[in-house]
Amino acid sequence: MRFIFQPWDGTPFETQEHLQAFRHFMEYVLAYGDEAIEALRELADDPEQRKILEQWIKDGLIEKIGVRFRLTPRAISSLQRKALMEVFSNLRPDSSEGHETNQAGPGGERSEGTRRYTFGDSVSDIDLTATLRNTLQRTGGGVPLRLAEEDFELYVTESAATCSTVILLDMSGSMSRWGRFVQAKKCAMAVHALIRQRFALDTVDVVGFSSTAEVIAEERLPLIQPKRISTYDPEIRMCVPISNIDDAPQHFTNLQMGLMTARRILARRGGANKQVFIITDGQPTAHVQGGYVHLVYPPEQATSMATLSEAVLLSRQGIRFSTFALIEDYLYMDWVSFVDHLTRLTQGVAFYCTSGDLANCVMESYLSGRKSKTVLS
Repeated sequence: MRFIFQPWDGTPFETQEHLQAFRHFMEYVLAYGDEAIEALRELADDPEQRKILEQWIKDGLIEKIGVRFRLTPRAISSLQRKALMEVFSNLRPDSSEGHETNQAGPGGERSEGTRRYTFGDSVSDIDLTATLRNTLQRTGGGVPLRLAEEDFELYVTESAATCSTVILLDMSGSMSRWGRFVQAKKCAMAVHALIRQRFALDTVDVVGFSSTAEVIAEERLPLIQPKRISTYDPEIRMCVPISNIDDAPQHFTNLQMGLMTARRILARRGGANKQVFIITDGQPTAHVQGGYVHLVYPPEQATSMATLSEAVLLSRQGIRFSTFALIEDYLYMDWVSFVDHLTRLTQGVAFYCTSGDLANCVMESYLSGRKSKTVLS
């Protein structure tokens, strides 16, 4: 823990009650997203509540742009750190400490032994003791010491593998049940916080998929919500031009379009390792074909085949797949069969878990690169 000592400016210290109020509000934001931010406008009309809002603005936790409020980067970082602390408090003690490899390489922790310097190596890894010993053996001693390039030896370091990750987050209507979506958002925020603290060269992007797919900016992540179910017919067959998809019902599950978006993102990323995390609670019910989005319920084979074909394209590019299937109330074994097919075709890994175990599974998979099938219920 780091401490900063500076003159006191007379500002009152934050009380536990003040801090707790903002924590409660953050939980409210995670649960209700943009609606929670909109509610601040109503609170501003109450004199007592207005004082709290003014204090939060002064503390740099929220800011007012025109008549609208929004979370500051400080508040977003606070949410991410809290999510990360929750995840690590529940991880098993033997969880991995990082992206390990079995090869030596630059950028990692020092291990036993040294090696000869070669042009382009970082001088920060020079073993001065071994280098001077080589100089003395070569010259026979005496001063001044005259170092030559062949004298330099470097510490051997473990290779630190960089990783580019895309989290595909199911935003279909069913994700609103069982607190699934809140847990999924916390997972994504925890990964953001972990990368910022420990893996500076790693990247993570979040793509939300429903009837379509969209990239979710980091600052927007706490505010998004699953799509509201707008049709209740027992059988639905709709064909909508892609250009008009925003006018169609939004609560379907278009994993294929999510995978397409992930493929474009990872093509721009430079990580030595690339992976896709899929967090979903059901079988795909939408796919793209011939410039149209097909919205289908109950799910049909054409949708599954289109989705699996897109997944295979990513897998052939060396992208690793991890699927986190939420199983609190699944009713159709066809869904489990789809996840099994996806895992087998991509040579990936499947985690069958509840929303309460989701964070542990995501973090352990991210840290260790786990490749074994896991069932948690």
